[in-house]
Amino acid sequence: MIELLFEPGDLARIRFARSPMLELVSSVRIADHADRARMHRPWMQSIRGGVSALRLDLLQPLLADPRYVPEFLTPPPDRIDTRFDDELARIRGTSETDVRAQLDLFDGGAPLPEALRAPYENPERHLGQLAAEVRAYWRVAIEPIWARLAGLLDAEIGYRADQLTSGGIVRLLGNLHPELEYAEDTLRILWPTWQSRNRLDGAGVLLVPCVFAWPSLLVDTSPQSPTLTYSPRGVGQVWEGSARSSAPSLADLLGRSRAALLAKLDLPLSTTQVARDLGLSAASVSEHLSVLRRSRLVTSRRSGRQVLYQRTALGTDLLGAASGTTVR
Repeated sequence: MIELLFEPGDLARIRFARSPMLELVSSVRIADHADRARMHRPWMQSIRGGVSALRLDLLQPLLADPRYVPEFLTPPPDRIDTRFDDELARIRGTSETDVRAQLDLFDGGAPLPEALRAPYENPERHLGQLAAEVRAYWRVAIEPIWARLAGLLDAEIGYRADQLTSGGIVRLLGNLHPELEYAEDTLRILWPTWQSRNRLDGAGVLLVPCVFAWPSLLVDTSPQSPTLTYSPRGVGQVWEGSARSSAPSLADLLGRSRAALLAKLDLPLSTTQVARDLGLSAASVSEHLSVLRRSRLVTSRRSGRQVLYQRTALGTDLLGAASGTTVR
């Protein structure tokens, strides 16, 4: 069991963030987990050709240890809406000392595989190669679906914020993941083969929902930024809704653009995201969303600098009735 001991200052430092890089790293390792491969099969089929054409001579060996990921590959996100380019810059700027220290821990300290000896000897040179591989993989595998991933992650963070408001820290942490237990100012990770007791000393805890981590819980107890990475609610929605389209009868009722918008908003998305995905202007999408919101078919909420829109239960019922199916 791993225990994280909270003081009052630590409770005030519980915070959420999403990490494009953590999604990327977790996605690379999916093929090693049969349950994840089944969950994310539509995505795997869509990117197979593009990824197979890439050379990932450093990225894949760095992720070959099933129990360890070098920390420089997953820097703790420093804001709730961390950008991929910012995380990539932090990887590129890792010091040689940190690269070597983290590679020393690879595979339990065993001799490094041949593919990782060169980056160990000359980290600065090979970090550029690693950054290029990571960017190439991002463009093929994650960037095309990032809007949907971000929508689910934003919905998860919003849900947890509501739990904190209505039930406090106990409710927030009590049902975050089956392997977590919170009581008496202590957060326990229920892993029988681990024994660790850690005082947070004012660092708090960073909570990072990650779609491709499902169903695992990932724990980093480093003193600088203790981090828990967990599976958000509704992971299956990411792929189930992505292919949904509106019925012709709904287009007759609402108009083709509004019907397409309604079908798209099974997850919370911004005006910009929807406009890009549907090939419409932002101004046109904004006007249609206003009509749908006044009709109580979509709802909106602010997340940082963005306003996110999502279909309401009434909108879901209308979409299902038009297609002759039950949509949930």
